[in-house]
Amino acid sequence: MILKRIFDLILALVLIVLLSIPMLVIAGLIKLISKGPAIFWTDRVGVNNGIFKMAKFRTMKLNTPQVATHLMENPKDYLISGGGFLRKYSLDELPQLFNVLKGQMSFVGPRPALFNQDDLVELRTKENIHTLAPGVTGWAQVNGRDDLPIPVKVSFDEYYLNHRSFALDLYIILLTVIKVIKREGVWY
Repeated sequence: MILKRIFDLILALVLIVLLSIPMLVIAGLIKLISKGPAIFWTDRVGVNNGIFKMAKFRTMKLNTPQVATHLMENPKDYLISGGGFLRKYSLDELPQLFNVLKGQMSFVGPRPALFNQDDLVELRTKENIHTLAPGVTGWAQVNGRDDLPIPVKVSFDEYYLNHRSFALDLYIILLTVIKVIKREGVWY
Protein backbone atom coordinates (compact mmCIF):
# COMPACT_ATOMS: atom_id res chain seq x y z
CA MET A 1 0.00 0.00 0.00
CA ILE A 2 2.77 2.46 0.90
CA LEU A 3 4.72 1.65 -2.28
CA LYS A 4 1.56 2.14 -4.35
CA ARG A 5 0.89 5.55 -2.77
CA ILE A 6 4.51 6.68 -3.25
CA PHE A 7 4.36 5.54 -6.88
CA ASP A 8 1.06 7.40 -7.38
CA LEU A 9 2.47 10.61 -5.88
CA ILE A 10 5.68 10.58 -7.90
CA LEU A 11 3.97 9.65 -11.19
CA ALA A 12 1.20 12.23 -10.67
CA LEU A 13 3.72 15.00 -9.98
CA VAL A 14 5.87 14.07 -12.98
CA LEU A 15 2.87 13.88 -15.31
CA ILE A 16 1.40 17.16 -14.06
CA VAL A 17 4.71 18.89 -14.82
CA LEU A 18 5.11 17.21 -18.23
CA LEU A 19 1.49 17.68 -19.27
CA SER A 20 0.80 21.11 -17.79
CA ILE A 21 1.07 22.94 -21.12
CA PRO A 22 -1.08 20.43 -23.07
CA MET A 23 -3.66 20.56 -20.23
CA LEU A 24 -3.73 24.37 -20.38
CA VAL A 25 -4.18 24.20 -24.17
CA ILE A 26 -7.06 21.71 -23.83
CA ALA A 27 -8.72 23.88 -21.16
CA GLY A 28 -8.34 26.96 -23.37
CA LEU A 29 -9.81 25.20 -26.40
CA ILE A 30 -12.80 23.97 -24.40
CA LYS A 31 -13.45 27.54 -23.21
CA LEU A 32 -13.24 28.80 -26.82
CA ILE A 33 -15.50 26.08 -28.22
CA SER A 34 -18.20 25.93 -25.54
CA LYS A 35 -19.80 28.07 -22.86
CA GLY A 36 -19.11 27.03 -19.31
CA PRO A 37 -16.12 25.78 -17.36
CA ALA A 38 -13.33 23.71 -18.90
CA ILE A 39 -13.26 21.37 -15.91
CA PHE A 40 -16.30 19.31 -14.98
CA TRP A 41 -16.58 18.16 -11.38
CA THR A 42 -18.60 15.00 -11.00
CA ASP A 43 -19.68 13.23 -7.82
CA ARG A 44 -18.07 9.80 -7.77
CA VAL A 45 -17.96 6.87 -5.38
CA GLY A 46 -14.59 6.42 -3.71
CA VAL A 47 -13.09 4.22 -1.01
CA ASN A 48 -15.71 2.66 1.26
CA ASN A 49 -18.44 4.21 -0.91
CA GLY A 50 -17.57 7.77 0.15
CA ILE A 51 -18.46 10.47 -2.38
CA PHE A 52 -15.72 12.70 -3.78
CA LYS A 53 -15.49 15.28 -6.56
CA MET A 54 -13.65 13.87 -9.58
CA ALA A 55 -12.23 16.28 -12.15
CA LYS A 56 -12.52 15.81 -15.90
CA PHE A 57 -12.18 18.06 -18.88
CA ARG A 58 -15.71 18.88 -19.96
CA THR A 59 -16.59 17.05 -23.18
CA MET A 60 -20.37 17.42 -22.91
CA LYS A 61 -22.74 20.37 -23.14
CA LEU A 62 -23.88 22.05 -19.93
CA ASN A 63 -27.40 20.54 -20.01
CA THR A 64 -26.18 16.92 -20.13
CA PRO A 65 -27.84 14.62 -17.56
CA GLN A 66 -25.43 13.10 -15.04
CA VAL A 67 -25.85 9.46 -15.99
CA ALA A 68 -23.46 6.90 -17.39
CA THR A 69 -22.93 7.49 -21.11
CA HIS A 70 -24.25 4.04 -22.03
CA LEU A 71 -27.59 4.97 -20.43
CA MET A 72 -28.10 8.04 -22.63
CA GLU A 73 -30.43 7.77 -25.59
CA ASN A 74 -28.21 9.76 -27.99
CA PRO A 75 -24.92 10.54 -26.23
CA LYS A 76 -23.35 12.06 -29.35
CA ASP A 77 -25.99 14.81 -29.25
CA TYR A 78 -24.50 16.06 -25.97
CA LEU A 79 -20.85 16.19 -27.06
CA ILE A 80 -19.21 19.56 -27.53
CA SER A 81 -17.12 20.04 -30.66
CA GLY A 82 -13.92 18.04 -30.14
CA GLY A 83 -15.40 16.23 -27.13
CA GLY A 84 -15.39 12.88 -28.92
CA PHE A 85 -11.69 13.25 -29.68
CA LEU A 86 -10.88 14.04 -26.06
CA ARG A 87 -12.87 11.02 -24.89
CA LYS A 88 -11.47 8.58 -27.45
CA TYR A 89 -7.91 9.40 -26.43
CA SER A 90 -8.85 9.70 -22.72
CA LEU A 91 -7.52 13.27 -22.65
CA ASP A 92 -10.62 14.25 -20.67
CA GLU A 93 -9.23 12.17 -17.80
CA LEU A 94 -6.02 14.22 -17.36
CA PRO A 95 -7.38 16.42 -14.54
CA GLN A 96 -7.73 13.26 -12.46
CA LEU A 97 -3.98 13.54 -11.88
CA PHE A 98 -4.95 16.06 -9.19
CA ASN A 99 -7.38 13.55 -7.63
CA VAL A 100 -4.48 11.07 -7.51
CA LEU A 101 -2.25 13.71 -5.93
CA LYS A 102 -4.89 14.38 -3.25
CA GLY A 103 -5.17 10.65 -2.49
CA GLN A 104 -8.80 10.38 -3.64
CA MET A 105 -7.78 8.09 -6.50
CA SER A 106 -4.93 5.82 -7.50
CA PHE A 107 -3.55 5.28 -10.98
CA VAL A 108 -4.86 1.70 -10.93
CA GLY A 109 -8.06 0.49 -9.32
CA PRO A 110 -11.73 0.09 -10.21
CA ARG A 111 -13.03 3.11 -12.14
CA PRO A 112 -15.07 5.30 -9.79
CA ALA A 113 -18.80 4.82 -10.24
CA LEU A 114 -21.11 7.77 -10.69
CA PHE A 115 -22.94 8.70 -7.47
CA ASN A 116 -26.18 7.32 -9.00
CA GLN A 117 -24.89 3.99 -10.35
CA ASP A 118 -26.55 2.04 -7.55
CA ASP A 119 -26.35 -1.30 -9.36
CA LEU A 120 -22.57 -1.04 -9.81
CA VAL A 121 -22.00 0.22 -6.26
CA GLU A 122 -24.14 -2.59 -4.81
CA LEU A 123 -22.28 -5.33 -6.71
CA ARG A 124 -18.88 -3.87 -5.81
CA THR A 125 -19.85 -3.59 -2.15
CA LYS A 126 -21.01 -7.21 -2.10
CA GLU A 127 -17.57 -8.29 -3.36
CA ASN A 128 -15.58 -5.89 -1.08
CA ILE A 129 -14.30 -3.94 -4.09
CA HIS A 130 -15.48 -0.74 -2.39
CA THR A 131 -12.47 -1.05 -0.07
CA LEU A 132 -10.10 -0.17 -2.93
CA ALA A 133 -9.16 3.33 -4.01
CA PRO A 134 -10.75 4.03 -7.40
CA GLY A 135 -8.36 4.25 -10.32
CA VAL A 136 -7.72 6.36 -13.36
CA THR A 137 -7.48 2.99 -15.10
CA GLY A 138 -8.12 -0.56 -14.03
CA TRP A 139 -8.26 -4.21 -14.97
CA ALA A 140 -11.81 -3.83 -16.35
CA GLN A 141 -10.74 -0.88 -18.52
CA VAL A 142 -7.95 -2.80 -20.23
CA ASN A 143 -10.33 -5.72 -20.76
CA GLY A 144 -13.12 -3.90 -22.52
CA ARG A 145 -13.77 -0.41 -21.15
CA ASP A 146 -17.24 0.73 -22.32
CA ASP A 147 -17.93 -2.62 -23.99
CA LEU A 148 -18.40 -4.48 -20.69
CA PRO A 149 -21.74 -5.02 -18.93
CA ILE A 150 -21.68 -4.14 -15.23
CA PRO A 151 -21.50 -7.73 -13.86
CA VAL A 152 -18.49 -8.41 -16.08
CA LYS A 153 -16.80 -5.16 -14.96
CA VAL A 154 -17.33 -6.21 -11.35
CA SER A 155 -15.79 -9.64 -12.02
CA PHE A 156 -12.68 -7.92 -13.44
CA ASP A 157 -12.62 -5.58 -10.42
CA GLU A 158 -12.85 -8.61 -8.13
CA TYR A 159 -9.95 -10.26 -9.97
CA TYR A 160 -7.90 -7.11 -9.39
CA LEU A 161 -8.84 -7.06 -5.68
CA ASN A 162 -7.64 -10.63 -5.25
CA HIS A 163 -4.47 -10.39 -7.39
CA ARG A 164 -3.31 -6.81 -6.98
CA SER A 165 0.40 -6.20 -6.94
CA PHE A 166 2.84 -3.55 -8.07
CA ALA A 167 3.71 -5.70 -11.09
CA LEU A 168 0.02 -6.02 -12.06
CA ASP A 169 -0.40 -2.25 -11.70
CA LEU A 170 2.53 -1.63 -14.06
CA TYR A 171 1.10 -4.15 -16.53
CA ILE A 172 -2.31 -2.43 -16.42
CA ILE A 173 -0.72 0.98 -17.00
CA LEU A 174 1.19 -0.40 -20.02
CA LEU A 175 -1.99 -2.01 -21.42
CA THR A 176 -3.87 1.26 -20.85
CA VAL A 177 -1.39 3.20 -22.97
CA ILE A 178 -1.75 0.63 -25.76
CA LYS A 179 -5.58 0.61 -25.56
CA VAL A 180 -5.78 4.41 -25.58
CA ILE A 181 -3.51 4.66 -28.62
CA LYS A 182 -5.63 2.03 -30.41
CA ARG A 183 -8.89 3.67 -29.15
CA GLU A 184 -10.23 0.24 -28.18
CA GLY A 185 -13.44 -0.18 -26.20
CA VAL A 186 -14.63 3.45 -26.29
CA TRP A 187 -18.12 4.21 -27.58
CA TYR A 188 -18.19 8.03 -27.42
